[in-house]
Amino acid sequence: MNTVLRLGSRASKLALIQAQQVCAALASVNAGLELQIVPLTTTGDKLLDTPLAKIGDKGLFVKELETALLDGRVDVAVHSAKDLPTEVPEELAILAFTERADVHDVFVAGPGVAAAGLADLSPAAQVASSSLRRRSQLLAGRPDLQVVDIRGNVETRLRKLAERHLAGTVLAAAGLGRLGLQGLASFRFSLDEMLPAVGQGALALEGRADDARVRELVGALDHRATALAVRAERALMQALQGGCQVPIGALGELGRDGAQRGACEADRACAVEAAGERDALRLRAFVGSLDGRDTVVDELAGPASEPEALGCALAGRLLAAGGERILARVRDGG
Repeated sequence: MNTVLRLGSRASKLALIQAQQVCAALASVNAGLELQIVPLTTTGDKLLDTPLAKIGDKGLFVKELETALLDGRVDVAVHSAKDLPTEVPEELAILAFTERADVHDVFVAGPGVAAAGLADLSPAAQVASSSLRRRSQLLAGRPDLQVVDIRGNVETRLRKLAERHLAGTVLAAAGLGRLGLQGLASFRFSLDEMLPAVGQGALALEGRADDARVRELVGALDHRATALAVRAERALMQALQGGCQVPIGALGELGRDGAQRGACEADRACAVEAAGERDALRLRAFVGSLDGRDTVVDELAGPASEPEALGCALAGRLLAAGGERILARVRDGG
C-alpha cells in the first residue's frame, strides 16, 4: 500500500503555511503516513500587474493545481476555499473543507495613519484593494474614498502601502493570522460593514473523484459546520454566476439560534423553526455595484441538510430584489 500522500500547493508563503497545517492535521489522524508538499506556481501568481477582475479567468489560482491532480503529480490540492471556482472538473471532487478560521476582513493602515474604524480615514483617502467585493462595500460605507488596485502576496501589499503612501488596505483576518501578522490589523470590519468572500477562512482539499484511498484519508479533516456553510455560499455564487469579476459577499452559519435570528419572516425559516429542526443554516449575502451606491443585502435560513437549496433560494431573492439589474451593469463594466 502506498503510504505517501503528495499535497499540491501554491508556492506563496501563506499557501505553504496552509499546506503545512493540513499536513500536520493529516499526520495526527493517519499514523505512519508520509506527506510531501509540492509547490506550484499558478497563473494568478504570475499576472500581478493586472486587476483580477480584468483577467477574466475564474480558475486563476487553481488550474495548475488541478492539472497536477489530473496527471498524477499530486494526490491532493490545498486551496483557499475562496479561490476555488464553483465548477469543479468532472474527474475531480472536493474531499473536505477544514475548520474555518476568522471570516472577517480587517483594515491594515499605512505608515503614519491611525484609524480605529472606517470613519477615521481622512476625506478622499486612498485605500488599496483589487477585490470588487471589498471595493463595493468600502464605497457603500465611505463614498469619498479612492479605491486603488493592488496585487501580490500579503508581504508585497504591505510594502506597497509605504511605497505608494496609501492610507491602508483590506485583508482577510484568516490570512494574517496564519502568517502570524494579526497584530498589523488596525481594526476589524463588522459583518454589517463587510461580508466576506464565499469560502473565506476555510481551506478546500480537492482530489481525484475515483481515488477512494485519498478520499478516506482526507475525509477525516472535513469539518461539518464549515462544509455546510461553504456549500450554501458556493451554491449562491453559482446561481448568481459570480466570481472575482462581480461584487458578491456571503456567509453561512450553522446553528438553530442563528437561523431563527436571521429571517423568520421567510416561509422556509419559519418552517424550520416550527419543525424543530435540530440543525439549521443561516445564510446572508450582499450584491453591490462597483461604486457601492446600489446594493442588495438579504438573508435566509433553512435545513442544514439542504445547503445548496438554501444558496439557490437566497440567490433568487437577491436577483428579484435588484441584484439582477446590479450584476448586469457590473458585467457591462458599469
